[in-house]
Order: sequence, then C-alpha cells, then structure tokens
Amino acid sequence: MDSLRDLQEKWDRASRWYDLATVALEALVFRRLRSRLLKSAVGRVLEVAAGSGLNLAHYSGDLDITAIDLSPGMLIRARSRGAQKVAVMDAQHLAFKDGSFDTVVSTLGTCTFPDPVEALREIRRVCRPGGTVLLLEHGRSDRPGLAAWQDRRAPTWAVHLGCWWNREPLDNVRRAGLQPHAATRECLGMVHIIRASV
Repeated sequence: MDSLRDLQEKWDRASRWYDLATVALEALVFRRLRSRLLKSAVGRVLEVAAGSGLNLAHYSGDLDITAIDLSPGMLIRARSRGAQKVAVMDAQHLAFKDGSFDTVVSTLGTCTFPDPVEALREIRRVCRPGGTVLLLEHGRSDRPGLAAWQDRRAPTWAVHLGCWWNREPLDNVRRAGLQPHAATRECLGMVHIIRASV
C-alpha cells in the first residue's frame, strides 16, 4: 500500500498526462455519468479528490464549490478549469468542521485512498445532517469472471497510481455509516454510481 507521500508524487507526475490518457474513457463513459450525477449537487459543495477538475463543467452555476486533492499538480489543472477554492488535503483528514457542506462529491477517488472507509467517514462528518454524498467510482465488477480477473490483477494495477480497482464502493459506503438511497452500475458492473445521505 502506498504512503500518502508516494501517492502525492505519483499523482503529481500523472497530472502532466492524465487527461490525455483518459480522454477516450471520458468521452465514451464518464462525461455522461458525471453530468447525470452532479445535477443533484446543491448549496455548499465539497469535492474530494477533485483531480484535474473534470467535474467542474457539470455543476450548476449557483453552487459554492471547494475542491481538494492530495496532488498540487492536479489542483493546478483544476484551477485552469475554473476551480476557485482549492486546497491540498488528505481525504482521510479533512480540515473542515462537522456539517460544513450540503453536498460532498467524490468521483474516481475512493479507489486510491489508503483507507477508503476512513475517508468516507470523514466525508460523512463534514456533510451536514440530511446532506447528500455523490459518488462515481470504479470498483469490483458484479460479473464473477471479470471480478476474478480484477482480483488477480489488482496488485499489479495498483503499482501505477495506487488505484485498487477491485474495491467494493457500496460496501465501503455502508461501513462508513452512510445511507445509500440509490446505487447503480455501468460498464460491465465496474462503474458504481451511488447517492447516499448522512
């Protein structure tokens, strides 16, 4: 498992090529899913593991958005896409008071958190009671053959960016004490779209 410093260094290096490397997946899969999910964001929004800011184009214009990421390099990209409130921060130790946000978002982030359940507990803590948590994550497929292949390849895959593609996002949401009220899958069961409440 990567340390936070290792992850930060990997994602800082990746900030130079990540958007280009994922342009096809973004166009074919994730842009549509981001747009659909983020329509339900309201009020004060915290985006955890904001990366290069690919979500920013999909929020409505009346939101107060704070974007955090472990990688300063990624946040430079997010600023270039219009992010105004940004901070370098570890998702497992959020520097915000309890109940500070109406909506908390993470897209394609929980796969890299060293302890995804702890990060989701922090997300729950900083979201106000009755607030919404929106997640778009990739994880273990619900198709047995594909899931077994992911399990075999996970340690090798994780070497590159610390991404564990065989985690169970919905199980982690429940273990963190969040209440999922909608959960669907796409892309051979590997992409998880979850709406949860605090």
